[in-house]
Amino acid sequence: MDFFSQINVALRGPTGQPQSAADTIARLADRLSPSTLLADRRAAVLALKGLARDCKADVGERALLGLLDVLQNDAEVDADIGKAVLETLISLCEVDENGSAQSRELGYAFTDAVLSDEKVPPKLFALMADRSYYIRLSALQFLGLLLQNRRQTVQAYFLKTPVGVTSLITLLDEKREIIRNEAMYTIQTLISQSPEIQKIMAFEGAFEKLFNIVVNEQGTEGGVVVQDALTCVDGLLRFNQSNHSYFRGSSLPPALLSLVGFPASLPLDQPTPQQFALQLWDVPQKPTNVDLVVGVIGLLARHAGPPDGLTMACTRCLVELGLCSNAPTSIKTHALRLVPNNLASLPLAEMAVTPYMPVPDTNGEEWDRLEPSSALDALVELVLQGEYNGIIDGERRTRDNMELRTASLTVFQNFVQKEEISEAIVRAMVTPPGSQAPVTPLLYALTTVPVSPLTIPSVTTTHFATLLFAHLLRYSSPAKALARSIVPQASAGGASGGTFFVPADGGSAPPPPPDDDADEPQSVLQILSEHLSLAFLARARTDLPDREALEWDRLCVGYLCLLIQWLWEDPPAVREFLEAGALGALVEPINQTAEEDHMIPGLCALLLGVCYEFNREPGEVTRATIHPILMRLGIDTLAGRIVRLRDDDRFKAVGPDVAVVASPTAPGHKHPSGAPPASAGVVKADAEEGELWFDWAFVDFWKSNYYTIQKGIAVEPNALSSAAGQESGMLIASLRDVIRGQNAEIEKLQGQLKALSGASAEVEALRTQVATLTTQLKTSDERKRDVEKEQEDLLVLLDELNSKRRKDKERMRGAGLEVSEDEAEDDDDDDEDEDEEEEE
Repeated sequence: MDFFSQINVALRGPTGQPQSAADTIARLADRLSPSTLLADRRAAVLALKGLARDCKADVGERALLGLLDVLQNDAEVDADIGKAVLETLISLCEVDENGSAQSRELGYAFTDAVLSDEKVPPKLFALMADRSYYIRLSALQFLGLLLQNRRQTVQAYFLKTPVGVTSLITLLDEKREIIRNEAMYTIQTLISQSPEIQKIMAFEGAFEKLFNIVVNEQGTEGGVVVQDALTCVDGLLRFNQSNHSYFRGSSLPPALLSLVGFPASLPLDQPTPQQFALQLWDVPQKPTNVDLVVGVIGLLARHAGPPDGLTMACTRCLVELGLCSNAPTSIKTHALRLVPNNLASLPLAEMAVTPYMPVPDTNGEEWDRLEPSSALDALVELVLQGEYNGIIDGERRTRDNMELRTASLTVFQNFVQKEEISEAIVRAMVTPPGSQAPVTPLLYALTTVPVSPLTIPSVTTTHFATLLFAHLLRYSSPAKALARSIVPQASAGGASGGTFFVPADGGSAPPPPPDDDADEPQSVLQILSEHLSLAFLARARTDLPDREALEWDRLCVGYLCLLIQWLWEDPPAVREFLEAGALGALVEPINQTAEEDHMIPGLCALLLGVCYEFNREPGEVTRATIHPILMRLGIDTLAGRIVRLRDDDRFKAVGPDVAVVASPTAPGHKHPSGAPPASAGVVKADAEEGELWFDWAFVDFWKSNYYTIQKGIAVEPNALSSAAGQESGMLIASLRDVIRGQNAEIEKLQGQLKALSGASAEVEALRTQVATLTTQLKTSDERKRDVEKEQEDLLVLLDELNSKRRKDKERMRGAGLEVSEDEAEDDDDDDEDEDEEEEE
């Protein structure tokens, strides 16, 4: 009753008449003065709390300073007034994103007014240690609101207040879940983009307390609390090398790996436990929590220093999770994307993995354990066949499955980026002397003859096979040379109607039946040339359904992209490709008049330019043979076709981390047989469909080299290659880099010699190394001089040719023969160039 009487007195004037809201707020603000009784101040704060929602502007303008005084003087003394003043301040500073602009501006203005008082943030940090439950919770909520509105200002106060760290970290041990959860939410915002606060939190024991929360909440099967704790761990580690090193040196990484069931100390020659590969995913929150754990494991796997045991364990965990587990597809994709670019710490070819396959019609409850295989074989099979060999998706091309296969493709690309590895894989496909060619899954998928009507799985497999093979050959001349000698068996290409051999079934391939009339075996390059011609013929049919025409286009893109990268800087391959009769097949797509399709004509024009640029070996089809074709097609037309490729939406959509785009035909697509797709019990209802046309490796290759082809198609057949000067410059620059590197190495070794002058044996070894490096340096200098001399000889030869040309033209003029104006202008230009050289 005392409370209501106090409120009544505050709301009525001296004559007992009702007042306006502004007058009432002014009288209540006067009662916040320290000179009034505590009970009056409490009643005034409670009244202002009720008025703050409807009269936010008036309460803030007239009573904010008084409320801050109450916060400073009375909050720790009286829990009721402390809770009320904090809730009132929250109402004043709250910013409703869905509200009016004026309301939002008021919230930010009152936040700035609160933070302008340097005593307020330290007071909030102190109140978080208060014994009262409501004071702690309200102080946390108010601090979180201030962080949301003005994060950087609050962070600056936090760094100046020593008590703030202790108060906030202590709340992670709070038994009352609401306060603990609110503390984690506040920490997430507080550490955002502040490495200094992240370091302070880490060294105050935040990692240990957060992991205790995760363990006590049933690990990854816990609820949103586990998600918040793992989000805090990720925020403390990401973009903070100091915390990264601290975390790696602690005892927590094994606990992190154990959250997904992976033993940190598992040797490479031992398989992973079955409880890691086969887990229950019926808890709705588990995929989100596991995804966060995978993200943190990925941070530990990308260690900048030399690979250690933890790096190998984290990398192996990611690979096993992506290749041989029953995790959701999105988690597998995330895991494979986080595999480090440098896979030197993990020998994929030697590491044995045990794949699992879901048993059909068991709703994912029963799984077949397959025979162990190398991680590299499992990786290639995942790229070619998809998740679980496509038994879940059936005839669909789901976006999740395509994302997983492209992530696996990226891992393969990173693994074969060393030339010796790609060369070894290609060499394994070459026919050994006196025996038949091995039929590898990659070679089989690459050389299978496309037959109409096309099926989505077969087209996708062949397309991914072209991408895999392109990664093996792109920048490796030895691998390209080996690839030219690959001659697959006749059955590998699918041309014969004999038995169908699947390498994954085990055992050796059955010998082909004798056939005296069989043609001479073809190389892979000749097979690809024929398949490209076949695809062009099939897509030109007028009665072809739109869906199948799109799949033929996808095959053409795969073949063209592979051939462009293979024939680049490989004259013997260019000669073999042209002699296979593929030149005529490239001309028709370039001549097509369809304005909506820039992709196929652009790729054909680029491949034709590559053939012209690098056709440098004698053969049936020479540069002089191709040049009239270029002239007939038009140099400007060809250049336009090449450039307009980048205008295609499917080309523009590709980025370093994006390759799969939404399928335009997804809504109307149905299973060809009318039946639902095959399922292993893991149903993917209404899954979004996606498609792949290019990978980033080819897009980057195109952007780096298309201009060279544009210039190359405009030169005469007997002119030097437009890339020759670039190659010489690159060679010289490379030699200079080698020399600089060797000089730096020599200086480093000389410094080590001085430091180890007492150890005679080591000094002698270092001297020997210095002598070896000196010899290499001399050899590099000689190579450099040879290259420079060769360039000088070329310049002299060019000058002699120009002099001879001018003399011949002078004789022609003397003989009264006509000399064209273009040739005369060329002579003038040559004279000007010579004058400039003499002046220099």
